[in-house]
Amino acid sequence: MSTETSMKLWGNALNGKAFEPSLDIYLIDSEKPLGTVLICPGGAYAHRAPHEGINIAKRYNEMGFQAFVVHYSVAPERHPAPLNDVSRALRIIRHNAVKWKVNPSKIAVCGFSAGGHLTASLGVHYDKAQDIIADEISRENNRPDALILCYPVISSGAYANKGSFKNLLGEDASPEMLEMMSLEKQITEKTPTSFLWHTANDPGVPVENSIMFAQELSKFKIPFELHIYENGRHGLGLAPDDSHIGTWFELSAQWLKRMDW
Repeated sequence: MSTETSMKLWGNALNGKAFEPSLDIYLIDSEKPLGTVLICPGGAYAHRAPHEGINIAKRYNEMGFQAFVVHYSVAPERHPAPLNDVSRALRIIRHNAVKWKVNPSKIAVCGFSAGGHLTASLGVHYDKAQDIIADEISRENNRPDALILCYPVISSGAYANKGSFKNLLGEDASPEMLEMMSLEKQITEKTPTSFLWHTANDPGVPVENSIMFAQELSKFKIPFELHIYENGRHGLGLAPDDSHIGTWFELSAQWLKRMDW
């Protein structure tokens, strides 16, 4: 049986703002700490797609994981606001690990499209995230233990989803900032193990985004799993109308469980 609730990421620090980032909490009963998935819906950094949030969390609950959905800042807010939000969400989960029956060393972040960019950003730039509040939570580790990247925006180069970068960085982003947020170029030996999936003919975010990220993981000998499906539109979520592409979800859960999650 699952319990559901929500909390503000930054407490009352952002009172008065039109949007206050929050964390939705989906817990299942357990006598022992469980592996956990924090979900970042997509939406080109302009909104957060509803079909890439609660339904994903509840499916991970069904597979035996604690699950959370982060409602992070989007345009007109710019970088680093989204990165700070997902970092704070991960710190909150670790801070409440005992109460929420979370294994603090087995927390994956799962993101879709621009939410995949945000997920990968935390994977490569966790040490650059900033805290609005200096408290006990801000001292928690914010590095994910694994990444699940679903048709992710990754590169700001030739295969960029330009709308996502415009919303994240503004019209006049410097070459240096675009380089820093082209995440295939930011992988290090500390980047977490990753699961990626994409469709080969994705018209919104070219499949090369996932391929380039995987290639760089390989260069650093970081374990990864990459699934490319032949046909499918962008933004499929759980792909309820395509049983073949829909296999990605169970594959991702199996991948976590093979790592003893």
